[in-house]
Amino acid sequence: MSRTVINPPEIHPAPGFSHLTIAPPGTTVYVSGQIALSRDFQVIGPGDLAEQTRAAMRNVGIALRAAGAEWGDVVRRTIYTVHPTEYEVITAAIEEVQGSSEHPSQTIVGISGLAIAGLLIEIEVTAVIPAS
Repeated sequence: MSRTVINPPEIHPAPGFSHLTIAPPGTTVYVSGQIALSRDFQVIGPGDLAEQTRAAMRNVGIALRAAGAEWGDVVRRTIYTVHPTEYEVITAAIEEVQGSSEHPSQTIVGISGLAIAGLLIEIEVTAVIPAS
């Protein structure tokens, strides 16, 4: 894992995220917001926040691998969702896909909708691939 996550004890606990992420020198990768959309432009898991989160995270994973990065290289995650208070559902689905309960710095933003009807969540990340 290339990043270091920190949760100062003086700040409230961080369920499903870390308060700070420190990245080593390297190449920065910016992954555009990924959604629960199949290659044939169909919404995956209509009405199911957990399934849409897993699908969006699988797409994030594909993008990371294309850049030569992995989950441990992610230093920042932003989540846009119509259900911002459902962070426990979102966190469980993220952990299922990334195979870890360690999270980077993160923000969840409540929104009124996304670009395609039926989508409930969009996830974007920034990763740093360590210098060789």
